[in-house]
Amino acid sequence: MEVPGASLPSSARPDVSEVPVQAIWKGSVSFGLVTIPVKVYAATQEKDVAFRQVHAADGGRIRYRRICEVDGEEVAYSDIAKGFELPDGEMAILTADDMADLPLPTRHVVEVLEFVPAEEIDPIYVSRSYYLQADGPAAKPYVLLRDALRRTGQTALVKVALRNREALAMLRPKGDVLVLQTMLWPDEVRDASFAAPASEVEVRPQEVAMAESYIQTLETSFDPDRYHDEYRAALEVVLEAKATGHEVEAPATAAPAKGEVVDLMAALQASVDEARRQRGESAGGGVGRAAGAAKSAKKAPAKKAAAKKTATKKAAAKKTTTKKAAKKPAAKTAKTPARKSA
Repeated sequence: MEVPGASLPSSARPDVSEVPVQAIWKGSVSFGLVTIPVKVYAATQEKDVAFRQVHAADGGRIRYRRICEVDGEEVAYSDIAKGFELPDGEMAILTADDMADLPLPTRHVVEVLEFVPAEEIDPIYVSRSYYLQADGPAAKPYVLLRDALRRTGQTALVKVALRNREALAMLRPKGDVLVLQTMLWPDEVRDASFAAPASEVEVRPQEVAMAESYIQTLETSFDPDRYHDEYRAALEVVLEAKATGHEVEAPATAAPAKGEVVDLMAALQASVDEARRQRGESAGGGVGRAAGAAKSAKKAPAKKAAAKKTATKKAAAKKTTTKKAAKKPAAKTAKTPARKSA
């Protein structure tokens, strides 16, 4: 039975990768006295399953109309402007022409401000990513900037205006291309202090050692191809079943854990064992090693102090022996009588 409003099965949907990529911005990178004409392309695309809002009873589409609250008439999209409400309730209206005339020097220029080490930029500031393509005869300065950034390990901090909004961004090499990543302004990142745990919360050295053991068990190099959107895949299975009239079999899921974890070490040990089991390694021994590491770390200062004390005692004993030797009278030497000459 066909369900009204259901999407096509995943096998029948067109591949989004076949859609030609369109440049969203055209301008140049201002690199000192060097100008590099470029085109900007979106580097990412969301692949969420698209839904329509429908009437549950008959599948009829639910549509929205743009109605003006003053005259009650429907407004064409071309007649919609941007409005900013003033403190006195009046509305300041900005048309498309007003937005186009904003005095933005970065409207068609990626202005390089400075160069900073990439590791100094917190990922929380990154917003969107774009690929830059050399436009026209700009291939040589493009490659020059790309290779210089790669060899110095620096990231260019830039300003650029995309979609009528100026943004802070960073310019860095990725393979053979330059990537422009827009960033949030500092006042757009919220203060995180409210989310920090209370300062009196403490963990034992054994617990930290076990957590480190778990981290080391899963430590690897980053490969994005290992990860998949299981939620979207499951959703496509449901849609295909709906479209073909089949029932969807729900997979068996583990029951959620109930209650509060009392023994943190036991939970960590179980996590380490499970990670090793999935990798085909033998489990166990994590607690002993973690506890041994913490115990050794705890005893290290004591051993050091004991060694120091022993060395001090030996030095004192040596000093006393030397002092006694200095006070001991020298042995008497037998005098040999002078030999008279004939």
